[in-house]
Amino acid sequence: MSERPSSPSANGASSNGDGRGAPQIRVEKLVKRFGDTVVLDGVDLRVEKSEVAVVIGGSGAGKTTLLRILIGLDRATSGKVEVAGVDLAKLKERELNQARRRFGMVFQYSALLDSMNVLDNVAFPLREHTRLGQREIAERVRDKLQVLGLEGTERRFPSQLSGGMRKRVALARALMLDPEVLMYDEPTSGLDPITSRMVDDLIMETRDRFGVTSVVISHDMAGALQIADRIFVLAKGQVAASGSPQELADGNTEIVRTFIQSSGIETERLLREHAERTRARKQPTT
Repeated sequence: MSERPSSPSANGASSNGDGRGAPQIRVEKLVKRFGDTVVLDGVDLRVEKSEVAVVIGGSGAGKTTLLRILIGLDRATSGKVEVAGVDLAKLKERELNQARRRFGMVFQYSALLDSMNVLDNVAFPLREHTRLGQREIAERVRDKLQVLGLEGTERRFPSQLSGGMRKRVALARALMLDPEVLMYDEPTSGLDPITSRMVDDLIMETRDRFGVTSVVISHDMAGALQIADRIFVLAKGQVAASGSPQELADGNTEIVRTFIQSSGIETERLLREHAERTRARKQPTT
């Protein structure tokens, strides 16, 4: 399968009046109610093409509900959710099913099917949504596995893989339909610190290699400070703070300070590593 080139911003994208191109994802005044319970209350966020955006917050903040609305599994009560300029709220169910193909989903615990080997797990989206022959499907799967460092694992089963390898297999599956946006649901949950950082590296490598926009739902502040271009902090169904990792660390928002302090992380070191990695990405290759 072909890889999309990485580009921090889309060349030739239409301007929206603020000097930036049109965003990949735009959410405005998003409200979601379940009966009398308001889960999301006026959420605004903007994610640029090829950015890594991390949505972080504690339990009950509304992260999962926001994710389900972004990928079209739930409808907003009110507000706007645009993906590549298309308002999901205005789509009929058949159109929404087509729009969902813009997304790839990496689930919290990988969600691999234990009864299937790696090849069949990764091939699943192609068999469900295309009419490709089995030989071509197998070739595409092997190509993707090779790109992600999983060559030779096709016949293994999930139980035979490490936690990091399962994440890579789940990512390969999510990439099979060439999505524009990758959604990660708590990608480091349940992993040890070393594997968690490996997953963080994988998210950035995937963005750089395939040019996808990445939205990461997380509670891991250490990971957020390392990988995010922009962080959105959800609390009680609202965006309590947003900005680059450095902007959040420099701000005076109480919930951000509490989150950072309770995480017990080395903020300055993580920010320094983030800045070094960002500079390295922007250096032209020869």
